Amino acid sequence: GDAMSDMLLVDAILYLRDWDLVDWSGLYDDMPSRQAKVRVRDRGAIATNDTETEATSPAALRDALRAAMDAAASSEAGQAAARPRCFVRPSGTEDAVRVYAEAATQRGADALASEAAALVHSLAGGVGPAPVPMVASGL
Repeated sequence: GDAMSDMLLVDAILYLRDWDLVDWSGLYDDMPSRQAKVRVRDRGAIATNDTETEATSPAALRDALRAAMDAAASSEAGQAAARPRCFVRPSGTEDAVRVYAEAATQRGADALASEAAALVHSLAGGVGPAPVPMVASGL
């Protein structure tokens, strides 16, 4: 049901805009990304906005993540039109926080995810050893 409705809606939009699939796929450029999971004492300690694009509490984490994204944007200036970004959200099933970061380069995404994971661990009750820096494999 829903998939068929979605497909028909996309088809109608493409028709009305006189676009083909190449036009549509050109709207989005996938940026390199990195995902991580940080174990915490209580996943309820982290809250996000309705779209899960920003941590709203703890406030210190929110502010530190903003600063990390600003620093990443400064280090990648001129490399991409899209600004580096990261999201953190509590897991729905375990005491953990999911971290997602993307940037113009894989190195930038790895660095931002590493920073975000370390911030979650230190500012939101991380348990166990601190996260280690993430590095892309040579695959």
